[in-house]
Amino acid sequence: MPGFADKIAHGLVKALGIKLEDQTSASQDDVTRGESIMSRQTSHSFFESVPTSSEWLHDQVPSREEFTEYGRSLFPFLSWISHYNFQWFAGDLVAGITIGAVVVPQGMAYAILANLDPQFGLYSSFIGVMIYWIFGTSKDISIGPVAVLSTVVGNVVHDIRASGLDVSAHVIVSALSIISGCIVLAIGLLRCGWIVDLISITSLSAFMTGSAITICVGQLPSLMGLTGFSSRDSPYLVLINTLKNLGNTKLDAAMGLSALFFLYLIRSGLTNSAERYPRFKRLLFFANTMRTVFIILLYTLISWALNHHRRSDPMFKILGSVPKGFRNIGVPEISGDLVSKFGSYLPATVIVLLVEHIAISKSFGRVNNYTIDPSQEMVAIGMTNIIGPFFGAYPSTGSFSRTAIQSKAGVRTPAAGLVTGAVVLIATYLLTAVFFYIPSATLAAVIIHAVGDLITPPNTVYQFWRVSPIEVFIFFIGVFVSIFTQIEDGLYATVCLSAAVLIYRILKARGRFLGKVKVHSVLGDHIIGDDHRQLVGMYGTFDNVDTSARNVFLPLDHGDGSNPEVEVDHPYPGIFIYRFSEGFNYPNANFALDYLTDFVQENTRRTSPEDFDRPGDRPWNNPGPRQSSKRPAASHPDYNLPPLKAVILDFSSVNNVDITSIQRLIDIRNQLDLYAAPNMVDWHIACINNRWTKRALVSGGFGVPAGHGEGRTQRRWKSIFSVAEIGGKDSAAATAQDAADTREHVLRGEERKKDEELALGGYSPSELGLSPGEAEKLRRKGAVVHGLDMPLFHVDLTNALQSAIANVEGRPESRAA
Repeated sequence: MPGFADKIAHGLVKALGIKLEDQTSASQDDVTRGESIMSRQTSHSFFESVPTSSEWLHDQVPSREEFTEYGRSLFPFLSWISHYNFQWFAGDLVAGITIGAVVVPQGMAYAILANLDPQFGLYSSFIGVMIYWIFGTSKDISIGPVAVLSTVVGNVVHDIRASGLDVSAHVIVSALSIISGCIVLAIGLLRCGWIVDLISITSLSAFMTGSAITICVGQLPSLMGLTGFSSRDSPYLVLINTLKNLGNTKLDAAMGLSALFFLYLIRSGLTNSAERYPRFKRLLFFANTMRTVFIILLYTLISWALNHHRRSDPMFKILGSVPKGFRNIGVPEISGDLVSKFGSYLPATVIVLLVEHIAISKSFGRVNNYTIDPSQEMVAIGMTNIIGPFFGAYPSTGSFSRTAIQSKAGVRTPAAGLVTGAVVLIATYLLTAVFFYIPSATLAAVIIHAVGDLITPPNTVYQFWRVSPIEVFIFFIGVFVSIFTQIEDGLYATVCLSAAVLIYRILKARGRFLGKVKVHSVLGDHIIGDDHRQLVGMYGTFDNVDTSARNVFLPLDHGDGSNPEVEVDHPYPGIFIYRFSEGFNYPNANFALDYLTDFVQENTRRTSPEDFDRPGDRPWNNPGPRQSSKRPAASHPDYNLPPLKAVILDFSSVNNVDITSIQRLIDIRNQLDLYAAPNMVDWHIACINNRWTKRALVSGGFGVPAGHGEGRTQRRWKSIFSVAEIGGKDSAAATAQDAADTREHVLRGEERKKDEELALGGYSPSELGLSPGEAEKLRRKGAVVHGLDMPLFHVDLTNALQSAIANVEGRPESRAA
């Protein structure tokens, strides 16, 4: 009895005029369901259930356990903190101290890139590592100021202040950090970490290369002690102005160029030494990582020796006073006017926050055999950039160079950030007096040296070319746009171009027509069966090779690179197999199906020739053949072509369909039915990946034999379906194996019936020690793979082709022929 809710639903359906149709009921009487097998299998036939909207909604609503797991996943440190031990602490201590020593000079240098005072780099270096360990899922990542993001932030500060808005730089960056952090946090809480996959490696590489070149060129004036022009212009303008003003080079160039030279010299020397003396590899590694600290200390000492008697008039530009402690702790100021000013920079800021960090953490996770959660990493980045401004920090994210150092230093857990934070805190309170004499040109050398590794090497570009030449053009376009405009424009350009290439490939994905080839599996000189240890016979002989042959389906034009010497046979006269190559959705539905229609009509003829009583009855867009006869002559080129009988669609690359694609498929079906009239075209679909696709196809009238309209040939449908053995311990194979294992010898010599050979693997019931009832039980273990109510849906192309041929040959005109 229908329930109250069902009655209301049916009442609404009737009132709204909605027609509820069962696409399968009309054709079940015409389908031969294989009762001889099904009657032995179960008492009823298997019919697939159709997915429902309530089922979809139920799947989307998380359960209580999933809610609990979600809350626990927001604090990953809970999973490892209880197992913390002294060995982990030793590794974290060494790595934390190493990164602390590196991040102090880097943080101050990057703060200058961001148009901020040096102390803001220390604040960001401290708060980033102190927060990340609570929310992060990577042990290697080092979060804090980075060169590329600092450059983007510096452009924001420069442009807003140039617009006339009287706001201090740290207020601007604090507001930018909080707004961008909230956006990233929202993405992470919604578990949309997949969004970073929309940025291709090509876009990322071009952006990092363009940014590195921009940063290096922008530091040339500081490196050479040049003034009088802006270093925030486009890189090519900065380079031109630098070359024009080389005659005004000051003593700063000596401090900058020599420092840059020694940085590369030390790195090269220690790297080569580590290869020559493996015993000292770890010691040399730590010495190599400290080269920045050594150069900063050396040139600070030189600067102090030259300038401590002339603090007010130094011989070259020095860093100057760095306030002790946290002087900018407080609630950030955010106004609508300020947010509207930097609104256009938010996309680039968010992208840089996410892409570099996620890419680095994924890379080092793969290297060190663990998996990061991109969504949770976004939570960590978001929380860092929301809380950081309360301590005076500016936008921060993961650093490639420091992450590499931390990984090689032997970090064991994210808690190493606490040690790094302690080192930065000590430097902020105790070493600020030393920072006064750091030469600005030396800091510029440190920045150039740090970002030089971000430039994509030529060998990597060559590998890009081997994989996808068009993406190399996108790469260079991104680099050139970054150099001649702004680095954000280069990022947008590569993302848009990559998306355009992807959309073009989807739109122009036309699929391929397939043919049939018989193949054998060959090991050495022997043909093998299903098991590679089962040798069937020598290849080239005719001994037992037919039993091991199988059909595969290859493109008729060998477009997949298969050997052109292999002859690909057409499946059957009038039957076509079409495989979609890039899915089947509204962008490519028209192009793919137009190609299918054109190919089919070029390789078939109409079942019945067009016959118009008067010339005026012919449609205006169908001029018809030039000859006047109503029926094509034997010499006509279409005379020997077969009529269209069936189309088999391979949905192995199709995951989902939509309304547009299904409607277009219906239109093509109707068009080809007119072309094949008075017969109808059979549409077989193989390798469907999910139930919702089946539901959509069934709603369009696919999956079941076409109804018999007026003037259509009446025929009974032959349903060829795939049957598989029911697996598990109760399967026929398992039962037969158990019976065989209880005997030392299997009785042989009795003549076996053919059906017993098929059912019992070549042994009679008596040989296996089975009673007739047990033998019957073994033969009852087969089950259909897909539902019998949709006989035109097939598990693979072989089954689809068999069904298509059987029903084409079963047509009355075929039997008459």
